[in-house]
Amino acid sequence: MNTATFYIIKEDSEQASLQGWFAYVHFLCRHFTTQGAKLFVNCTDRSEAEQLAEHFWQIEPEQFVAHNLVGEGPKNGTPVEIGFEGLKPSWNRQLVINLANSHSTFAHSFGQVVDFVPCEEKAKQVARERYKIYRQAGYQLQTIEIQHSES
Repeated sequence: MNTATFYIIKEDSEQASLQGWFAYVHFLCRHFTTQGAKLFVNCTDRSEAEQLAEHFWQIEPEQFVAHNLVGEGPKNGTPVEIGFEGLKPSWNRQLVINLANSHSTFAHSFGQVVDFVPCEEKAKQVARERYKIYRQAGYQLQTIEIQHSES
């Protein structure tokens, strides 16, 4: 069964900042890749994708996750491929982590979707629309309030 998990970002959480959010995305990538998943991280645009990739390079060596931007890296890709709206990931991705705040969804493209419900009211409404689309596509849905802390 296809699943979509929406993580709720609280206004006062460390994930409400860009660096905190990137740290949490890295945490999720590590979690899923240690389970053997190959995943695609969908950013809003090239700039955000490059910032996220750079964040991954700044991680301590023992927490490093092999990654590449779409179109770069080895032929079969690394466990984590980072792209942005309008780019297609490699064919061998089972899971998508969506960072883009748009109406686009990955229904029928991935077996597992990770998405976020941001703090800002307008962004929350767009996330609710994505949630409805996944529900209509038959995805099993769940929401999780982020409890993670890097400290």
